[in-house]
Amino acid sequence: MDTVSFPWLPSAASTTAADVDALFNFILFAGLAFFLIVTAGVIAFVLRHRRRGKAGLTYGKDHSLALEITWTVIPVILIVIVFVWGFKGYMRMNVVPHGALEIKVTAQKWFWTFDHPDGANAVNELVVPVGKPVKLLMSSADVIHSFFVPNFRVKMDVLPNRYTVTWFEATAEGVYPLYCAEYCGKGHSEMLAAVRVVSDSSYQAWLNANSVMGAGLTLEQYGAQLYTTKACVTCHSLDGTAKDGPSFKGRFGTEILLSDGSRLLMDENYMRESILDPRAKMANGFQPVMPTFQGILKDRQIDALIAYIKSLNQK
Repeated sequence: MDTVSFPWLPSAASTTAADVDALFNFILFAGLAFFLIVTAGVIAFVLRHRRRGKAGLTYGKDHSLALEITWTVIPVILIVIVFVWGFKGYMRMNVVPHGALEIKVTAQKWFWTFDHPDGANAVNELVVPVGKPVKLLMSSADVIHSFFVPNFRVKMDVLPNRYTVTWFEATAEGVYPLYCAEYCGKGHSEMLAAVRVVSDSSYQAWLNANSVMGAGLTLEQYGAQLYTTKACVTCHSLDGTAKDGPSFKGRFGTEILLSDGSRLLMDENYMRESILDPRAKMANGFQPVMPTFQGILKDRQIDALIAYIKSLNQK
């Protein structure tokens, strides 16, 4: 269904977006029309019945059957239209087409993990083919989040301890912002990601490349790649600047102060424990906000990240 583009709405880029916009516009302009009618009536009656001299009695008519029927029947008709229209749209948005590509989505403070078929996975970037239905099987590792892509008109809560499902079919290639629409803690506003819609051939190439991610790279090179793709960059700088977590610059091999007042050497074992169980030994001066990467990173990926952090001491 075609729809009129309005400057206050993001561009529509999914097969269901036009239906959502059409219903939204119908409700908006119907409401605006009745607002103008009621406002004009109020102004007209104020002018007609304004005080113009000595007060007198009004005429005796106390109701109008035709008027009462009119203002009852018209709203009922509008409600039925909105209900039927909305119900059809709701069913279309919630019944996943047969044969849809299924991708597992895990929300975690404060990033998104996407697991594709054939073992490919990515953090904060959902890559999908254009013109193909995509089913998202979603769960949260901690608190309630909400998957929201404005261009697709898709929004679904992501809950801990249970699965939720939504789907979409992108109609145009491009990069579209993905937000968490449920306040989920201190870093909520930084939980930013993107949906990258590509051609089917590009998607297959991306799958092949990411299923064997790290092949042909040294551990340091692979770790540098993971530092960005696994969102370490969000909380750990490389220039000495403290963010939500300590900077990686020059930290490896040094003695660090923990929140309980003890000290230890930042070595490979501490790095691995901090990645898998971040709250076990907290660095002093930082809040326990880092999520665990248990089940997200494989052993070789952990080794690569440690190798990369160690290599920073030599730069």
